[in-house]
Amino acid sequence: MRKGLPEWGELLMCTVKRITPYAAWCDIEEYPEIEGMIHVSEVSGKWVHDIREFVKVNKQYVAKVVKIDYQKNFVNLSLKRVSKQDEKEKINVLRREQRAEKMLEQIAKEFGKTLEQAYEEVGFLIQEKFGELFVAFEEARKGSENLTKEGVPEKWAAAISKVAESSFQEKKVLIKADVELKSFAPDGIEKVKEILSELQKNGIIVKYISAPKYRIEISGKDPKATEKKLIESLEAATKQVKISDGEGNYKLIK
Repeated sequence: MRKGLPEWGELLMCTVKRITPYAAWCDIEEYPEIEGMIHVSEVSGKWVHDIREFVKVNKQYVAKVVKIDYQKNFVNLSLKRVSKQDEKEKINVLRREQRAEKMLEQIAKEFGKTLEQAYEEVGFLIQEKFGELFVAFEEARKGSENLTKEGVPEKWAAAISKVAESSFQEKKVLIKADVELKSFAPDGIEKVKEILSELQKNGIIVKYISAPKYRIEISGKDPKATEKKLIESLEAATKQVKISDGEGNYKLIK
């Protein structure tokens, strides 16, 4: 939900409500108080014989603002000026905003307020200062002061920060490998145990399958960095077992 009118060139998500021979009339997702119109000349770059071949009632489209009527609270929209990349990016932004709006609504309920009241007290201010609700929630995860310094009331900033911290937890990836380590030295079993122990000290989980086979696992937030760490550790382990009169090899599990 946004206040006022969109800007020229802004991408909007709109729903076609009615169609006439020369235009499609739309409700706009982000600006519920204004109406949009897609003229038949802005529907497609191709020749349009019947507008109904290109737009359908109750279907959503990503459209670009090409004209604004400030007196009538009305905007002209275009479909043909929206690229596939524009459409993809707009849908991603809208999903982020919907997620952030759900979190704002959750906070509003805790304060005994409606979503509309939350927008009036803090939502529209956040959009003005940060551009998107979602961006503000990301900033709040780093500390509520990132909101208060922009004029967001302290109680709202604290609540947003708390919700953001619990909702934006970074996902970890799990990288696995199967490893074979064996030593022919008199104390070979102990040597292998020492090598496996070193792996565990590096935060790697070692699971016994059946000698000399082991399942190795490591988790981390960065897939590339996590895989690199595992490979470096396994290279060191196989090198060490060879020094101990043994053999070693590994295979990453994709």
